[in-house]
Amino acid sequence: MLAKDRIKEAEINVRAYLDEGLIKKEPLNPDALRVLLRNAQESIDSAEKLNSERISDLWVIVCSYYSMFYIANAVLRKLGYKVGEKIAHKVTADALIVYVRGKLKETLIEGYEDSKDEALNLAGIKADSIIESFDREKTKRGIILYRTDDIDKQAKAETSLKRAKQFLFEMNVLLDELDKKK
Repeated sequence: MLAKDRIKEAEINVRAYLDEGLIKKEPLNPDALRVLLRNAQESIDSAEKLNSERISDLWVIVCSYYSMFYIANAVLRKLGYKVGEKIAHKVTADALIVYVRGKLKETLIEGYEDSKDEALNLAGIKADSIIESFDREKTKRGIILYRTDDIDKQAKAETSLKRAKQFLFEMNVLLDELDKKK
């Protein structure tokens, strides 16, 4: 579950990012959206291949993260926001919390229509968990890339791949829902 402090931090940061032009309101560019979606799929496919052939746990983690990064930016583009090049990973993480978290929760609720009260609670927890997984993977990617001591990368790679697949699935569902609402 996302901590209230993390949500507040993201809200403050996104206001500053908008003022500084690090994220901008921009009409949807279908070509850019296609590239982001293609990059997300290519990244997860690469992660799966690297993992299944036990080639590199490091690159399973990196490719898994990038699949999440690209699909997150695709969703943001669909919502009318373009992340700039400076501190793009931090901006994306914060923008997910501010702009995507609530929409993801709404989409998840639609899957739990039978018992609304329980569904609201479960959808909120799941939405936070999905969005939080991006933050976790962003942090892990940095640690794994820049630490020199040996750690159990295989277990971390498996976790990264699992999180990325779940994140991609839910973001694709959200993209489909956004298309339906047009």
